[in-house]
Amino acid sequence: MAKTADTPLSRIAGTGLPDPSRWKALAFIALAQLMVVLDATIVNIALPSAQTDLGISEGNKQWVITAYALAFGGLLLFGGRIADLWGRKRTFVVGLIGFALASALGGAAQNEAMMFGSRALQGVFGALLAPAALSLLAVMFTDAKERAKAFGIYGAIAGGGGAVGLILGGFLTEYLNWRWTFFVNIPFAVIAAAGAYFVIREPSGTRNRSPLDIPGVVLSTLGLVALVYGFTRAESAGWSDGLTITMFIAAAALLLAFVVTESRVKSPLLPLRVLTERNRGGVYLSLGLAIIAMFGLFLFLTYYLQIVKGYSPVRTGFAFLPMIAGMITGSTQIGTRLMTRVPPRLLMGPGFLVAAIGMLLLTQLDLNTSYAAVILPGMLLLGLGMGTAFMPAMSLATHGIEPRDAGVASAMVNTSQQVGGAIGTALLNTIAAGATTAYIADNAARATDPKLLELQAMVSGFASAIWWAVGILVLASAIAVVLINTGRPGTGAVGGTGGASGGNAEGAEDEFRIPVVAH
Repeated sequence: MAKTADTPLSRIAGTGLPDPSRWKALAFIALAQLMVVLDATIVNIALPSAQTDLGISEGNKQWVITAYALAFGGLLLFGGRIADLWGRKRTFVVGLIGFALASALGGAAQNEAMMFGSRALQGVFGALLAPAALSLLAVMFTDAKERAKAFGIYGAIAGGGGAVGLILGGFLTEYLNWRWTFFVNIPFAVIAAAGAYFVIREPSGTRNRSPLDIPGVVLSTLGLVALVYGFTRAESAGWSDGLTITMFIAAAALLLAFVVTESRVKSPLLPLRVLTERNRGGVYLSLGLAIIAMFGLFLFLTYYLQIVKGYSPVRTGFAFLPMIAGMITGSTQIGTRLMTRVPPRLLMGPGFLVAAIGMLLLTQLDLNTSYAAVILPGMLLLGLGMGTAFMPAMSLATHGIEPRDAGVASAMVNTSQQVGGAIGTALLNTIAAGATTAYIADNAARATDPKLLELQAMVSGFASAIWWAVGILVLASAIAVVLINTGRPGTGAVGGTGGASGGNAEGAEDEFRIPVVAH
């Protein structure tokens, strides 16, 4: 008969000691994560040039972004389950190799079909790679202080990689050509794959070898694809468009059927215990909301700096540096140093509020806004707040999780980010467009310069949408404080995989010790 013992995951391999190569492994995992995250924004800078060279129509250009988003967002849960079933190291390496090949295809694209196909393939292999990377960290770093440092680095990359993509994309597009925004992924992937193959030693006994839940795979993939496409289409065709509404109805029906299926099958793709534990649920929800606000801001500031201020792509990228610096500082210094001293909600809640204050400064944008006086401090506060909140969020995503569920729990973080990014871009862009139209209608009769009116209306639209982003960040902060009730690592508050109780347990085991079955 099996008995349960609270054993640190690092001892599952039978050595009783942490893997000595875990910090080297972190370097390669972080490199792979950087590649995936920056790829989400690096193509935005290159899109106008690629559109001209390949003859992509105005109506079809969105598919360069949408093809990646649909494949990545739709297959993330499947990718997380494959990592649990097939082995995280193997899934990680295969994802890297596939991503490199898809990037080579994109860089060599001769027409729009090749471009769209390569972007979809990038999404497929990214959906394997991203959850495998995060779940590897979850099973390799179990000591509270080491875990804080590892997830601090990972959180900084997850939060700041998008802004790095804007800088790198600007450089490559301006000084080489758009094809290098794809080719640059190849050395990233090759180095990370080689390093992972030789350095990473995945702890034994952590796979989930249950049969694959095919109905769950089909329902979750179709449901997430419908949801992401619905928001993407809403941005271009409007919220009242027939196909947009159909996609949302289909997404709701498919995801509801998915939840019902998961509650009944013996080996579910996404065990509901992963979602119903209040701390993980709080992380997924608050992180998704924060990403809505942040991705919308990336879009608005890029347009504002290039169209209103006349910045070049490279200068625009560098303008985002304060946000990157803030994220790195918040994640690796503030978050990492305090993670083992205070409960995570006291980092995430205030972190999102600091980000909201930074966003609040950016609601003051007008045609003559000073970069140094308004934009720089706003982005610095936004970065500091997001970095501070991201670090414990990434760590808590696998809070008290069983090793066999680490991949799918990690996939849920990426899913909340991906869906949040799609919602943020569509929702906030729609709000901005509506405010811009209203401004023109109210001021057209008095305007003497149509071009000036157009710019003023655009900035007014951006400011209106950023106000919504402020509210969304405040809501994310409130959700983090209310739902996340675990104590600091080492106190033993709220451990395990299923309960939602709070409080501290005197002398309890470290909450990052994971129950394993000894036969």
